[in-house]
Amino acid sequence: MWQRKQTIFLLIVGICMLISVFFPIWQSYSDSVQKVLFPLHYSVTEGGVKTTLYFPFSLTAICAIAAATIAFFEIGKFQNRLLQIKLGAFNSLFMAGNIGAAVYFATDLIKTNQEAGEYGVAVFLPIVAMVSNMVANRFIRKDEKLVKDSDRLR
Repeated sequence: MWQRKQTIFLLIVGICMLISVFFPIWQSYSDSVQKVLFPLHYSVTEGGVKTTLYFPFSLTAICAIAAATIAFFEIGKFQNRLLQIKLGAFNSLFMAGNIGAAVYFATDLIKTNQEAGEYGVAVFLPIVAMVSNMVANRFIRKDEKLVKDSDRLR
């Protein structure tokens, strides 16, 4: 199981999605105001007072955790390659939802606050995970084709 290439790429997917929950999506620092958007919440610190909003920003974290869970589940289904392919396609939807929600919330905050700020690591980690998921699916399809070809020769 661990010697297969797609397992390594699926592990990268799961780790990237889990790690992205703990890093900021967007952050802006003014004179006395600090605004940070995490996948789980949005925090504004002004004059030592911290205000935190969880909903709807937590939808980004929910998609990230769901994608990581599916990736780890997909690793365990190495004997059923067709199910792995379907889970990989399903996982792409959660990763796309994560990326879409992160970009939407960040651009909405940029428009609302009239501050550019800067994007954080949590925007780019799901992109790495999405590419790794596509590569893993390619290797899974390659294995499935190899098995079908070998069954035809018997």
